[in-house]
Amino acid sequence: MQAYFHLAFHVRDLEKSRDFYGTTLGCKEGRSTATWVDFEFYGHQLSLHLGEPFATSVTGHVGDHMVPMPHFGVILSMTDWQALADRLVQRNLNFVLAPTLRFVGEPGEQATMFFLDPSGNPIEIKGFAQLQSLYAT
Repeated sequence: MQAYFHLAFHVRDLEKSRDFYGTTLGCKEGRSTATWVDFEFYGHQLSLHLGEPFATSVTGHVGDHMVPMPHFGVILSMTDWQALADRLVQRNLNFVLAPTLRFVGEPGEQATMFFLDPSGNPIEIKGFAQLQSLYAT
């Protein structure tokens, strides 16, 4: 079964969000109205609606890092993750957690980066050399 994830959430400014998701992240824009816009987010659907974003706090303790909660994101192959990390670094994106490897040498070794969209919504992008190790313990 092939499934696609859909997430709808609030953003404060559609034009800034269009620039961020479309230009900075390279996501393809889909349908829209005056109050929302859809993006293809690495194979999944994001629906950005005008409104007040959900409250977040830096309470997630993962490895040696504290990360914003709640957050959303996507898991990419290491090659795709590195290409996106390079793109974001070149664009001088302000990271919450700069591109890094964690759990090195352990099951579930992964690359990660955290950043905020223009409305403050936290996003995590993970990269795995072998996607089958996603749930390794």
